[in-house]
Amino acid sequence: MGRKLYVGNLPFSSTDHDLFSVFSEHGTVMSARVVIDRETGRSKGFAFVEMGSDDEANRAAQVLNGKTFMGRPLTVNEARPREFDASRIRVQRSDGGIRF
Repeated sequence: MGRKLYVGNLPFSSTDHDLFSVFSEHGTVMSARVVIDRETGRSKGFAFVEMGSDDEANRAAQVLNGKTFMGRPLTVNEARPREFDASRIRVQRSDGGIRF
């Protein structure tokens, strides 16, 4: 397992600091980031946490997956690389517009 973890089913009120506190009980937390919707500024209900080592990430995932956090059962597993999605590419047109 890699060092970066996907954390799902988060309460929308959870913060980076909340995650840092919970995961730091299981090892060194390099970063903890709740994913925020750009348009609304609200949490999307998931986050990424990077642990200090593969062993710490594995231990945290084993202990915290399914554990209740702020009233909700967490989903914790290894983060997968983002898949390429050609439909999300924006191309700047010569007339100043944007083509999707």
